[in-house]
Amino acid sequence: MRHSIWTYILVMALVSYAIRVTPLTLIRRQITNRFLRSFLYYVPYVTLAVMTFPAIVTAARSPWAGGAALLVGVALAWCGQSLFTVASACCLTVFALELVL
Repeated sequence: MRHSIWTYILVMALVSYAIRVTPLTLIRRQITNRFLRSFLYYVPYVTLAVMTFPAIVTAARSPWAGGAALLVGVALAWCGQSLFTVASACCLTVFALELVL
């Protein structure tokens, strides 16, 4: 059974277009439901976290070093440190643990 790559590209384009257009056509006025508004507010953050978390843990040779860097980064960010400080501390944590492990 032989399929054309153009068929796959067309189906992918139609599905992507439908996903983007459907909310615009179905929701015409402002959303007033508090639960739905709060859910939609956090969707970008959750999506970013879901995409980033596995990469943080598996980027290093040892998952323990990645996990430790994640904990260091969360702790420093929680304390209000800058992005540069958090990123530098995470990199140094991975570097130090890779030398030890």
